[in-house]
Amino acid sequence: MMLKKANAGGTLSRDDVGAFVAGALGELPIDGKRLLIIIPDGTRTMPMPLLFELLQRNLEARLAAVDYLVALGTHPLMNDAQLTRLVGREVVGGVCGKSRIFNHRWDIASTFAEIGTIPADEVEKISGGILKDAIVVRINRMIFEYDQILICGPVFPHEVAGFSGGNKYLFPGISGRDMIDQTHWLGALLGSRNIIGTQRTAVREMIDRAAENVSVPVACLALILTVDGIRGMFFGSAREAWQGAAALSSDCHIEWADRPYRRILSVMPPMYEDMWTAAKGMYKAEPAIEDGGEVIIYAPNVTQFSYTHGATIEKIGYHCRDYFLKQWERFSNVPRGILAHSIHVRGEGTFDEISGKETSRIRVTLATGLSEEQCRRVNLGYVNPDEIKVSEWEGREAEGIKVVPRAGEILQRVRTAGKS
Repeated sequence: MMLKKANAGGTLSRDDVGAFVAGALGELPIDGKRLLIIIPDGTRTMPMPLLFELLQRNLEARLAAVDYLVALGTHPLMNDAQLTRLVGREVVGGVCGKSRIFNHRWDIASTFAEIGTIPADEVEKISGGILKDAIVVRINRMIFEYDQILICGPVFPHEVAGFSGGNKYLFPGISGRDMIDQTHWLGALLGSRNIIGTQRTAVREMIDRAAENVSVPVACLALILTVDGIRGMFFGSAREAWQGAAALSSDCHIEWADRPYRRILSVMPPMYEDMWTAAKGMYKAEPAIEDGGEVIIYAPNVTQFSYTHGATIEKIGYHCRDYFLKQWERFSNVPRGILAHSIHVRGEGTFDEISGKETSRIRVTLATGLSEEQCRRVNLGYVNPDEIKVSEWEGREAEGIKVVPRAGEILQRVRTAGKS
Protein backbone atom coordinates (compact mmCIF):
# COMPACT_ATOMS: atom_id res chain seq x y z
CA MET A 1 0.00 0.00 0.00
CA MET A 2 1.33 3.44 -0.89
CA LEU A 3 0.71 6.42 1.37
CA LYS A 4 0.90 9.91 -0.07
CA LYS A 5 0.52 13.42 1.24
CA ALA A 6 0.69 16.56 -0.86
CA ASN A 7 -0.53 20.13 -0.61
CA ALA A 8 -1.77 21.37 -3.97
CA GLY A 9 -1.85 24.93 -2.68
CA GLY A 10 1.54 25.04 -1.04
CA THR A 11 3.83 23.14 1.31
CA LEU A 12 3.19 20.73 4.14
CA SER A 13 3.32 22.00 7.70
CA ARG A 14 5.70 20.51 10.24
CA ASP A 15 2.71 18.82 11.89
CA ASP A 16 1.65 17.37 8.52
CA VAL A 17 5.14 15.98 7.96
CA GLY A 18 5.34 14.57 11.48
CA ALA A 19 1.98 12.84 11.21
CA PHE A 20 2.82 11.39 7.79
CA VAL A 21 6.18 10.02 8.92
CA ALA A 22 4.63 8.48 12.04
CA GLY A 23 1.89 6.86 9.95
CA ALA A 24 4.32 5.57 7.35
CA LEU A 25 6.69 4.05 9.88
CA GLY A 26 3.74 2.47 11.64
CA GLU A 27 3.17 0.44 8.47
CA LEU A 28 6.54 -1.28 8.81
CA PRO A 29 6.47 -4.59 10.75
CA ILE A 30 9.86 -3.99 12.34
CA ASP A 31 9.36 -3.94 16.12
CA GLY A 32 12.45 -5.31 17.83
CA LYS A 33 14.31 -5.61 14.54
CA ARG A 34 17.24 -3.87 12.86
CA LEU A 35 16.62 -1.04 10.38
CA LEU A 36 19.09 0.58 7.98
CA ILE A 37 18.04 3.95 6.58
CA ILE A 38 19.71 5.05 3.35
CA ILE A 39 19.99 8.83 3.06
CA PRO A 40 21.50 11.37 0.60
CA ASP A 41 24.75 13.23 1.13
CA GLY A 42 25.19 16.98 1.35
CA THR A 43 24.89 17.53 -2.41
CA ARG A 44 21.11 17.04 -2.34
CA THR A 45 18.53 19.47 -1.02
CA MET A 46 16.94 17.63 1.88
CA PRO A 47 15.51 18.71 5.27
CA MET A 48 17.54 15.92 6.82
CA PRO A 49 17.65 17.42 10.34
CA LEU A 50 13.84 17.38 10.47
CA LEU A 51 13.60 13.88 9.02
CA PHE A 52 16.35 12.61 11.33
CA GLU A 53 14.50 14.00 14.34
CA LEU A 54 11.22 12.37 13.26
CA LEU A 55 12.82 9.05 12.38
CA GLN A 56 14.64 8.86 15.71
CA ARG A 57 11.54 9.87 17.66
CA ASN A 58 9.39 7.21 16.02
CA LEU A 59 11.90 4.38 15.82
CA GLU A 60 14.49 4.38 18.61
CA ALA A 61 12.22 2.82 21.23
CA ARG A 62 10.77 0.25 18.82
CA LEU A 63 13.85 -1.27 17.31
CA ALA A 64 16.98 -3.16 18.22
CA ALA A 65 19.01 -0.86 15.95
CA VAL A 66 18.39 2.19 13.77
CA ASP A 67 21.44 3.03 11.66
CA TYR A 68 22.07 5.23 8.61
CA LEU A 69 24.07 4.74 5.42
CA VAL A 70 24.93 7.76 3.25
CA ALA A 71 24.40 6.89 -0.42
CA LEU A 72 27.58 8.47 -1.78
CA GLY A 73 27.82 6.70 -5.12
CA THR A 74 31.42 7.75 -5.71
CA HIS A 75 31.21 11.15 -3.98
CA PRO A 76 33.81 12.02 -1.29
CA LEU A 77 33.38 10.55 2.18
CA MET A 78 31.73 12.81 4.75
CA ASN A 79 33.58 13.59 7.98
CA ASP A 80 31.95 14.01 11.39
CA ALA A 81 31.52 17.77 10.97
CA GLN A 82 29.79 17.29 7.61
CA LEU A 83 27.59 14.52 9.00
CA THR A 84 26.69 16.77 11.93
CA ARG A 85 25.51 19.47 9.52
CA LEU A 86 23.66 16.85 7.48
CA VAL A 87 21.56 15.39 10.32
CA GLY A 88 21.42 18.42 12.61
CA ARG A 89 22.84 16.62 15.64
CA GLU A 90 26.40 16.09 16.79
CA VAL A 91 28.10 13.11 15.19
CA VAL A 92 31.26 11.82 16.84
CA GLY A 93 33.16 8.91 15.36
CA GLY A 94 30.23 8.22 13.06
CA VAL A 95 27.86 7.83 16.02
CA CYS A 96 24.86 10.01 16.92
CA GLY A 97 23.04 8.96 20.08
CA LYS A 98 22.34 5.25 19.73
CA SER A 99 22.60 5.31 15.93
CA ARG A 100 25.60 4.80 13.71
CA ILE A 101 25.95 6.84 10.52
CA PHE A 102 28.06 5.14 7.88
CA ASN A 103 29.65 6.41 4.71
CA HIS A 104 29.20 4.10 1.74
CA ARG A 105 32.79 2.93 1.30
CA TRP A 106 32.76 2.67 -2.47
CA ASP A 107 36.55 2.97 -2.38
CA ILE A 108 37.08 -0.41 -0.66
CA ALA A 109 36.55 -3.60 -2.68
CA SER A 110 35.54 -5.64 0.38
CA THR A 111 32.52 -3.35 0.83
CA PHE A 112 30.59 -5.23 -1.84
CA ALA A 113 28.67 -8.46 -2.08
CA GLU A 114 27.76 -9.94 -5.44
CA ILE A 115 24.01 -10.58 -5.45
CA GLY A 116 23.31 -11.59 -9.02
CA THR A 117 23.69 -10.81 -12.69
CA ILE A 118 21.50 -9.12 -15.27
CA PRO A 119 21.94 -11.52 -18.21
CA ALA A 120 23.26 -10.18 -21.51
CA ASP A 121 19.96 -10.78 -23.33
CA GLU A 122 18.06 -8.72 -20.74
CA VAL A 123 20.65 -5.95 -20.84
CA GLU A 124 20.35 -5.82 -24.61
CA LYS A 125 16.55 -5.78 -24.47
CA ILE A 126 16.31 -3.08 -21.79
CA SER A 127 18.92 -0.88 -23.49
CA GLY A 128 17.40 -1.25 -26.93
CA GLY A 129 20.52 -2.99 -28.19
CA ILE A 130 22.91 -0.27 -27.01
CA LEU A 131 24.52 -2.46 -24.34
CA LYS A 132 25.18 -6.14 -24.96
CA ASP A 133 27.20 -7.47 -22.00
CA ALA A 134 25.86 -8.98 -18.80
CA ILE A 135 26.06 -6.74 -15.73
CA VAL A 136 27.25 -8.12 -12.41
CA VAL A 137 25.15 -6.67 -9.59
CA ARG A 138 27.13 -5.77 -6.46
CA ILE A 139 25.90 -3.84 -3.45
CA ASN A 140 27.17 -2.75 -0.05
CA ARG A 141 27.14 -5.95 2.00
CA MET A 142 26.15 -3.97 5.10
CA ILE A 143 22.49 -4.18 4.08
CA PHE A 144 22.44 -7.88 4.96
CA GLU A 145 23.10 -7.08 8.62
CA TYR A 146 19.60 -5.58 8.84
CA ASP A 147 16.02 -6.85 8.69
CA GLN A 148 14.63 -3.87 6.76
CA ILE A 149 15.94 -1.10 4.51
CA LEU A 150 14.29 2.31 4.34
CA ILE A 151 15.27 4.69 1.54
CA CYS A 152 14.69 8.29 2.61
CA GLY A 153 15.42 11.01 0.08
CA PRO A 154 14.16 13.57 -2.43
CA VAL A 155 13.14 13.17 -6.07
CA PHE A 156 14.26 15.64 -8.75
CA PRO A 157 14.77 15.49 -12.54
CA HIS A 158 17.99 13.60 -13.23
CA GLU A 159 20.30 13.53 -16.24
CA VAL A 160 20.91 9.77 -16.19
CA ALA A 161 17.80 8.13 -14.73
CA GLY A 162 15.15 10.67 -15.76
CA PHE A 163 14.28 11.35 -12.13
CA SER A 164 16.38 10.68 -9.06
CA GLY A 165 15.28 8.76 -5.97
CA GLY A 166 13.74 5.38 -5.32
CA ASN A 167 15.94 2.42 -6.19
CA LYS A 168 18.59 4.85 -7.44
CA TYR A 169 19.62 5.10 -3.78
CA LEU A 170 20.67 1.45 -4.12
CA PHE A 171 22.07 1.63 -7.66
CA PRO A 172 24.33 3.59 -7.91
CA GLY A 173 23.93 5.01 -4.38
CA ILE A 174 25.45 2.04 -2.56
CA SER A 175 26.40 -0.20 -5.48
CA GLY A 176 29.58 -1.40 -7.14
CA ARG A 177 31.27 0.07 -10.20
CA ASP A 178 29.63 -2.23 -12.75
CA MET A 179 26.18 -0.75 -12.21
CA ILE A 180 27.52 2.78 -11.84
CA ASP A 181 29.50 2.62 -15.06
CA GLN A 182 26.92 0.78 -17.14
CA THR A 183 23.89 2.85 -16.15
CA HIS A 184 25.71 6.15 -16.57
CA TRP A 185 27.20 5.03 -19.87
CA LEU A 186 23.77 4.01 -21.11
CA GLY A 187 22.42 7.42 -20.11
CA ALA A 188 25.25 9.16 -21.95
CA LEU A 189 24.70 7.15 -25.12
CA LEU A 190 20.97 7.84 -25.04
CA GLY A 191 21.62 11.54 -24.38
CA SER A 192 20.82 13.54 -21.27
CA ARG A 193 18.59 15.94 -23.20
CA ASN A 194 16.38 12.98 -24.17
CA ILE A 195 16.25 11.46 -20.68
CA ILE A 196 16.15 14.20 -18.08
CA GLY A 197 12.69 14.79 -16.65
CA THR A 198 11.31 11.61 -18.26
CA GLN A 199 9.63 9.06 -16.00
CA ARG A 200 10.08 5.96 -18.14
CA THR A 201 13.69 5.43 -19.22
CA ALA A 202 15.89 2.45 -20.02
CA VAL A 203 18.24 3.49 -17.22
CA ARG A 204 15.46 3.46 -14.63
CA GLU A 205 14.35 0.06 -15.88
CA MET A 206 17.92 -1.23 -15.49
CA ILE A 207 18.11 0.16 -11.95
CA ASP A 208 14.80 -1.43 -10.96
CA ARG A 209 15.88 -4.72 -12.52
CA ALA A 210 19.07 -4.73 -10.43
CA ALA A 211 17.02 -3.99 -7.30
CA GLU A 212 15.09 -7.22 -7.81
CA ASN A 213 18.24 -9.01 -6.62
CA VAL A 214 18.10 -7.37 -3.17
CA SER A 215 16.72 -9.93 -0.72
CA VAL A 216 16.26 -7.59 2.26
CA PRO A 217 12.82 -5.87 2.33
CA VAL A 218 13.04 -2.30 1.01
CA ALA A 219 10.62 0.55 1.69
CA CYS A 220 10.91 4.14 0.50
CA LEU A 221 10.01 7.54 1.90
CA ALA A 222 10.26 9.95 -1.05
CA LEU A 223 10.01 13.73 -0.71
CA ILE A 224 9.21 16.49 -3.19
CA LEU A 225 10.89 19.73 -2.18
CA THR A 226 10.59 23.30 -3.41
CA VAL A 227 12.27 26.49 -2.24
CA ASP A 228 9.32 26.97 0.11
CA GLY A 229 9.47 23.57 1.81
CA ILE A 230 8.10 20.04 1.48
CA ARG A 231 5.46 19.89 -1.23
CA GLY A 232 4.68 16.20 -1.03
CA MET A 233 5.66 12.88 0.55
CA PHE A 234 5.19 9.32 -0.67
CA PHE A 235 5.71 6.05 1.18
CA GLY A 236 5.59 2.46 -0.03
CA SER A 237 7.78 0.13 -2.03
CA ALA A 238 10.77 1.81 -3.67
CA ARG A 239 9.15 1.59 -7.07
CA GLU A 240 5.66 2.80 -6.21
CA ALA A 241 6.77 5.61 -3.88
CA TRP A 242 9.19 6.79 -6.57
CA GLN A 243 6.49 6.71 -9.25
CA GLY A 244 4.20 8.92 -7.17
CA ALA A 245 7.00 11.33 -6.35
CA ALA A 246 8.27 11.51 -9.93
CA ALA A 247 4.80 12.44 -11.15
CA LEU A 248 4.64 15.33 -8.67
CA SER A 249 8.23 16.32 -9.47
CA SER A 250 7.15 16.70 -13.11
CA ASP A 251 4.73 19.38 -11.97
CA CYS A 252 7.01 21.10 -9.45
CA HIS A 253 10.51 20.89 -10.88
CA ILE A 254 10.17 21.77 -14.56
CA GLU A 255 10.01 25.36 -15.80
CA TRP A 256 8.60 25.73 -19.30
CA ALA A 257 9.65 28.46 -21.71
CA ASP A 258 7.86 29.41 -24.93
CA ARG A 259 11.12 29.52 -26.89
CA PRO A 260 14.73 28.49 -26.23
CA TYR A 261 17.19 30.81 -24.55
CA ARG A 262 20.46 31.88 -26.10
CA ARG A 263 22.17 32.12 -22.70
CA ILE A 264 21.45 30.69 -19.26
CA LEU A 265 23.38 31.70 -16.16
CA SER A 266 23.19 28.82 -13.69
CA VAL A 267 23.94 30.17 -10.22
CA MET A 268 25.11 27.18 -8.20
CA PRO A 269 24.59 26.96 -4.43
CA PRO A 270 27.66 26.20 -2.29
CA MET A 271 26.51 22.62 -1.58
CA TYR A 272 28.08 21.78 -4.96
CA GLU A 273 31.78 21.78 -4.11
CA ASP A 274 33.32 20.54 -7.37
CA MET A 275 32.39 20.39 -11.04
CA TRP A 276 31.37 16.75 -10.69
CA THR A 277 28.32 17.99 -8.76
CA ALA A 278 28.06 21.61 -9.95
CA ALA A 279 27.69 20.30 -13.51
CA LYS A 280 24.00 19.94 -12.70
CA GLY A 281 23.82 23.58 -13.72
CA MET A 282 24.48 22.37 -17.26
CA TYR A 283 22.25 19.30 -17.19
CA LYS A 284 19.18 21.19 -16.02
CA ALA A 285 19.71 24.05 -18.50
CA GLU A 286 20.75 22.22 -21.68
CA PRO A 287 17.23 21.32 -22.93
CA ALA A 288 16.25 25.00 -22.99
CA ILE A 289 19.29 26.35 -24.89
CA GLU A 290 19.10 27.13 -28.60
CA ASP A 291 21.67 25.76 -31.03
CA GLY A 292 24.82 27.85 -30.67
CA GLY A 293 23.71 29.14 -27.28
CA GLU A 294 25.60 29.09 -24.01
CA VAL A 295 25.30 27.80 -20.45
CA ILE A 296 27.44 29.59 -17.90
CA ILE A 297 27.98 27.75 -14.63
CA TYR A 298 28.54 30.39 -11.95
CA ALA A 299 30.15 28.75 -8.91
CA PRO A 300 33.02 30.84 -7.52
CA ASN A 301 33.56 28.36 -4.68
CA VAL A 302 34.42 25.49 -7.06
CA THR A 303 38.17 24.95 -7.43
CA GLN A 304 38.26 21.27 -8.48
CA PHE A 305 36.87 19.36 -11.45
CA SER A 306 36.31 16.40 -9.14
CA TYR A 307 37.67 15.53 -5.73
CA THR A 308 37.41 11.86 -6.68
CA HIS A 309 38.00 11.68 -10.44
CA GLY A 310 39.81 14.95 -11.16
CA ALA A 311 43.03 13.44 -12.52
CA THR A 312 41.15 11.39 -15.11
CA ILE A 313 38.95 14.30 -16.15
CA GLU A 314 41.97 16.56 -16.63
CA LYS A 315 43.51 13.85 -18.80
CA ILE A 316 40.50 13.22 -21.09
CA GLY A 317 38.70 16.58 -20.95
CA TYR A 318 35.02 17.19 -21.65
CA HIS A 319 33.76 16.05 -25.04
CA CYS A 320 30.66 14.95 -26.91
CA ARG A 321 29.68 11.31 -27.26
CA ASP A 322 31.07 10.82 -30.78
CA TYR A 323 34.48 12.18 -29.79
CA PHE A 324 34.93 9.12 -27.59
CA LEU A 325 33.08 6.55 -29.70
CA LYS A 326 35.01 7.39 -32.88
CA GLN A 327 38.34 7.16 -31.05
CA TRP A 328 37.45 4.24 -28.85
CA GLU A 329 40.94 2.73 -28.89
CA ARG A 330 42.16 5.83 -27.03
CA PHE A 331 39.48 5.78 -24.36
CA SER A 332 38.34 2.17 -23.92
CA ASN A 333 40.25 1.82 -20.65
CA VAL A 334 38.69 4.91 -19.04
CA PRO A 335 35.88 4.05 -16.59
CA ARG A 336 32.62 4.50 -18.44
CA GLY A 337 31.07 6.44 -15.59
CA ILE A 338 33.72 9.12 -16.00
CA LEU A 339 33.31 9.17 -19.78
CA ALA A 340 29.56 9.55 -19.23
CA HIS A 341 30.10 12.54 -16.93
CA SER A 342 32.33 14.16 -19.54
CA ILE A 343 29.67 13.70 -22.22
CA HIS A 344 26.90 15.03 -19.99
CA VAL A 345 28.88 18.18 -19.19
CA ARG A 346 29.81 18.92 -22.81
CA GLY A 347 26.41 18.08 -24.27
CA GLU A 348 25.51 17.09 -27.79
CA GLY A 349 27.91 17.44 -30.68
CA THR A 350 29.72 15.78 -33.57
CA PHE A 351 33.28 14.68 -34.28
CA ASP A 352 34.94 14.38 -37.68
CA GLU A 353 37.62 11.70 -37.66
CA ILE A 354 39.41 13.00 -40.72
CA SER A 355 39.84 16.60 -39.61
CA GLY A 356 39.83 15.84 -35.89
CA LYS A 357 37.32 18.64 -35.43
CA GLU A 358 34.72 18.47 -32.68
CA THR A 359 31.61 20.63 -33.03
CA SER A 360 29.36 21.14 -30.02
CA ARG A 361 25.69 22.09 -30.15
CA ILE A 362 26.12 24.68 -27.39
CA ARG A 363 28.93 26.39 -25.49
CA VAL A 364 29.61 25.52 -21.85
CA THR A 365 31.48 28.17 -19.87
CA LEU A 366 32.75 28.06 -16.30
CA ALA A 367 32.73 31.07 -13.98
CA THR A 368 34.36 29.27 -11.08
CA GLY A 369 37.54 29.18 -9.03
CA LEU A 370 39.17 27.16 -11.82
CA SER A 371 41.62 29.15 -13.94
CA GLU A 372 41.22 29.99 -17.60
CA GLU A 373 44.12 27.69 -18.44
CA GLN A 374 42.48 24.80 -16.58
CA CYS A 375 39.14 25.37 -18.33
CA ARG A 376 40.63 25.63 -21.83
CA ARG A 377 42.70 22.51 -21.25
CA VAL A 378 39.58 20.41 -20.65
CA ASN A 379 37.67 21.95 -23.59
CA LEU A 380 35.40 24.32 -21.67
CA GLY A 381 35.00 28.08 -21.87
CA TYR A 382 36.06 30.50 -19.15
CA VAL A 383 34.85 33.76 -17.72
CA ASN A 384 36.20 35.49 -14.64
CA PRO A 385 33.52 35.06 -11.93
CA ASP A 386 34.39 38.52 -10.57
CA GLU A 387 33.11 40.01 -13.81
CA ILE A 388 29.64 38.51 -13.41
CA LYS A 389 27.04 40.64 -11.65
CA VAL A 390 24.00 38.43 -11.32
CA SER A 391 21.66 41.40 -10.97
CA GLU A 392 22.69 42.58 -14.45
CA TRP A 393 21.49 39.27 -15.92
CA GLU A 394 18.10 39.27 -14.26
CA GLY A 395 14.85 40.28 -15.98
CA ARG A 396 16.18 39.74 -19.52
CA GLU A 397 14.10 36.77 -20.66
CA ALA A 398 12.78 38.85 -23.57
CA GLU A 399 16.39 39.06 -24.80
CA GLY A 400 16.78 35.29 -24.58
CA ILE A 401 18.80 35.48 -21.36
CA LYS A 402 17.77 33.52 -18.27
CA VAL A 403 19.14 33.50 -14.73
CA VAL A 404 18.48 30.34 -12.73
CA PRO A 405 19.05 31.06 -9.02
CA ARG A 406 19.99 28.07 -6.90
CA ALA A 407 20.43 26.04 -10.06
CA GLY A 408 20.91 22.30 -10.23
CA GLU A 409 17.48 20.95 -9.39
CA ILE A 410 14.89 22.80 -11.49
CA LEU A 411 14.81 21.60 -15.10
CA GLN A 412 14.48 24.18 -17.88
CA ARG A 413 12.49 23.03 -20.91
CA VAL A 414 10.93 24.56 -24.00
CA ARG A 415 7.22 24.09 -24.51
CA THR A 416 6.30 22.16 -27.64
CA ALA A 417 2.98 21.12 -29.16
CA GLY A 418 1.01 19.03 -26.71
CA LYS A 419 3.18 19.97 -23.70
CA SER A 420 2.55 22.49 -21.00
